[in-house]
Order: sequence, then structure tokens, then C-alpha cells
Amino acid sequence: MNTGTRKGPAGLKSTSILLLSALLLSACSGKLESGNGGKEAAAGNDPKASASVDESPLGKYDPPIELSFVRDLSDVVENNVLGVLKDETIDNNRWTKLYEDQLGIKIKYNWIVKGSQTSDQYLQKINVTLASGDLPDVTPVNATQLKQLADSDQIEDMTALYEKYASPFTKKVLAGEGTSVFDAATFDGKLMAIPSLESSIERSMYIWIRTDWLEKLGLQPPKTMADVLAISEAFVEKDPDGNGKKDTIGLGITKDLWGGAMGLEGFMAGYNAYPNIWVDDGSGKLVYGSIQPEVKQALQVLQDMAKKGQLDQEFGVKDGGKVSEMISAGKIGMEYGEQWNSIWPLQLNRDNDPKAQWQAFPIVSESGDTPKVPLKFSTTRFFAVKKGATNPEAVIKMFNLHVEKNWGETAEFDKYYAPPEAESVWQLSPVTPYPVTKNVDAFREIDAARKAGDFSTLKGEAKTIQGKLESYASGSTEGFSLWGWERIYGEQGSMGIADQYIKNDQFLQEKFVGAPTPTMVERKTTLEKQQNEMFVKIILGDPIDKFDQFVKDWQKLGGDQITQEVNEWYESTKK
Repeated sequence: MNTGTRKGPAGLKSTSILLLSALLLSACSGKLESGNGGKEAAAGNDPKASASVDESPLGKYDPPIELSFVRDLSDVVENNVLGVLKDETIDNNRWTKLYEDQLGIKIKYNWIVKGSQTSDQYLQKINVTLASGDLPDVTPVNATQLKQLADSDQIEDMTALYEKYASPFTKKVLAGEGTSVFDAATFDGKLMAIPSLESSIERSMYIWIRTDWLEKLGLQPPKTMADVLAISEAFVEKDPDGNGKKDTIGLGITKDLWGGAMGLEGFMAGYNAYPNIWVDDGSGKLVYGSIQPEVKQALQVLQDMAKKGQLDQEFGVKDGGKVSEMISAGKIGMEYGEQWNSIWPLQLNRDNDPKAQWQAFPIVSESGDTPKVPLKFSTTRFFAVKKGATNPEAVIKMFNLHVEKNWGETAEFDKYYAPPEAESVWQLSPVTPYPVTKNVDAFREIDAARKAGDFSTLKGEAKTIQGKLESYASGSTEGFSLWGWERIYGEQGSMGIADQYIKNDQFLQEKFVGAPTPTMVERKTTLEKQQNEMFVKIILGDPIDKFDQFVKDWQKLGGDQITQEVNEWYESTKK
């Protein structure tokens, strides 16, 4: 959970992928290595147009330079930030002033589209911009668009520039999940964009359980998948809500099967099954998790649960909103989801029933051994610099300043990240890098202060969050709505489990992080649709052996070709 509601990434719309498919070539990326990007950039510049460059990470341009961008304007920024800060606009605000005052960089937007970076309007606008070749100095793009620009030689090689201009702190932040984000932005050994790293750790899965029901039925938190199944059965058979009716559900899931709330990723991980991500098979080859035999076992268990009434028989037609209504009404006692689930959908249940209590628990395995926690690659935005831009290093300096003013030695968190009056003010900046463990770090600081009985040393994000916890503890009307925050950062919070996941080295990170391969562009959406439809049918009672037919169909309809392309990319990263 990020202060100010940093939203999780969304997948690229299939229609937009198809728009680019004709331009997409097979990926060939290598490990990040020193290149001549700086020399190439200099050769294409007009020296008379260049300001003097202070080569230090936060050095100022004199005279100031202008750097053009394009961007989205989300509802959060429009309503919760600009709608509150009446003296600031998207073109003139504390972040634009900071970049100009400290770096000598004047921000200019060639266009701004209302909506998120995954909205149809934004994707259409940026695709038109890319097709026209009329690029701003810096363009935020997704992986497919980045490959298009790299293949058409429209953007700068940033390899040497990153090594030279990125501050040590920026390099530490962007290396927070190893080399994966650089592999994703590297083509033919050249770093072709600065990745805006998104935390995959934030997508860790937990088991959220109604602990008031556990206590009422005399049950203990689960240590194995057998325990999970026993809890699910008890929540159906033993009338945990005390209304004398058999009208409660053991496990809540949606028709989409996957996702940050009410999804099945954490459940399946309990059987060493990792659908929808590419994993190393142990021999150095990547295989697709959805077609592995462990998934069949997990589907069989889910089918048995459905037959026993532990799943909603209509889940196959219910989205997250519909399932959250059942949670709100007190009809579901357990669901798998990310750390923020206590804020939504579980807070809805608390709003209706203040006696309801939920808690996050670590995912568990069938064997009782420490399970792996699958992490889908989350970085979806990369900042590409137009070929021949006068100051291609300028965006790196902006990355440096953003992380420094929020988490560095000169941080002013309450001004530039999450001031009380507008907690999403960080989104006014066109670049928004952040440390991937910042929320776990905040928990660690709060927990240490809690144990020491002294919160006076807290600062930045930890101080802001502790204020919410104290408001909740006060019992005030305002504090009641902050129960979800306490369930994340309190003594029994989900962030404490994330801390343990890290210490136990439990993460299983997705191995394929490149741009969609040619066959993915053509077939991925169809294959995913067929997969999910088949999985829903199996859970609701179709013969389990239909999974074997699904695997054969997946392989024939493009899966084998995708696997070959994915492994060609994987081999290229080892060179």
C-alpha cells in the first residue's frame, strides 16, 4: 500500500497490442552493459542549442532547458490533488517548480489526456504520436511501444548516460528487484529507456481470513493447505454467522480467477502451481506455469470444494464488484489477495458489521514446507528519449531528484510526496520512481518504534502512516475508516508478513520480462481467454482430464511457438 494510493499496473489492452503488431519484431535484448549512448547523443546535438551540463547527479542546467513530455491525468490527480490545491495546476505546481529551481529543467507537455495510462483514450493518443514520429523529448511507453521505438531507431541509447548521470541512490532504487527491469528495457545490449520500476513485492499474496469466525468455531490459523480446506469446510457447515442457515461461503473467488483481490494465485501456489507466469524449469529453460501438472492438482481441489458448496456456484459470472458485495454482506469468510485488501473489499464488511474482524496470514503449502510466493513482473512504464534530443540525460536527473526529495537525505516527504491535504501529490511529477520495499521499510520503522515505545523518531512515510494508526486507535469516527490501514501496518498487519517473505527468501519472480513476442501479440489474448474459460468449467464440475486437452490445445494454438520465442529472449539475456 502506498500513501496516496499508488495504483497497481494494468495489462496492455489487446486492441492496442494489435495496433502495433505489424511493427513488432522479435525481441533480442542483452544484459545491461556500457555503451556509447552519450557519444551518439552528442554527435546529434547542436552545440549552440545546448546549455552547460553540470555532470553531477543533481547538477543544474544554466541557462535552463526545456524538456517536453506527454502524460495522462488520472482522476486521482485531477480530483484529489489539483481539485484540492487550488493554486497549483498540472503545468505549474510544486514539482515543476522544483525541477526548474534545482535542475534548471522546465517541463512542457505536448499533450495531456484525462484518464489512466491504460485508458483507451490515452493508448490511442500515444499510438498516434508514435506512428507519426512526432515525439516529445521524453515519452512514457509500455514494453511493446518501447520495442517499436527501439526497432525503428527513434530513441537514444541510454546505456552510458545512465551509468554516468544516475545517482548512487537512483541506481540502488532501480536495482531493487535485480536486473529484470533493465533486461526489459535492453535491446542488442543497449539500454533504450529508463525503467520506472514498479514493485512486484507489492503484489505478494496473503490469505485473508475472518478471525472472528475462526475464534467462534475454535479454529487455528492455517499451517498447511489441509488446514485451509478444513477452515473452508467449517465456514460452510458450522454456521459461523450464527443465523441458523447454511448460507456462508468458504472461499471467495471471481469469474476472472486471478488478480489482487479474490484471486487464485496464492491458493495455487500452495500446490506449487504458478499460472500465468514464466518460470525456470530447473534446467535453464522457461516454461509457462498455466500448463504444468501442479495446476491440474489445484483445479481438482477447487472442484471438490465447489461440489461441497464451499465456493459460490455462480462465481463464474461474478466480477470483483459482485463478490465484494457478498463479502460486505458477511457471506464469505476467506479470500486470497494482496496487502491492501483490508482497505477494499474487506473494509466494506467492517462498515456493515463492526464486530467482523479480518487478518492476513502467510500463504501455506500442501506439504507444510515454506511455499514460494509468485510475483508477476509489474513494471509497465519506461521513459524513452527521442533520438537527437539536446539533453538526453535530463530525465535521469529528474529520477535522481524525485527519489532524493522523497526518500533521500534531503527528503521533504510531507511536501513532495504525501502532504496531509493531498496525499497523492507525488503524481504531479512526470516521473515517479520509488524504492520497491518502501512500504515494508515503513512497517519496519513503525514496528521498531512500537517495540521501543517511542514514535518520536519517525519521519516521512512511517510518520504519516503512524498518524493513521493512532487515529484508528483513538476510536474516533474518522478513525473507524482507517481499520484497513491498521490491518496492513499494525502488529498483525500484512506488511509484517511481507517482511517475513523477504527474510525467508520466498519470492518466485517471473522470468520473462521482455516485450510481448510476435506470437504473443497474435495469440496471447485468445489463449488466456480459452484457459480461463476451461478452468472455470473444470472448477464447476467438468471432467478434470479436460485440463490435459487444454494443454494440448494451448501448445498447438501458439503456445509452443511462444515458448520458443520466450526462451530465445531468455538466452539473449545471458550473453
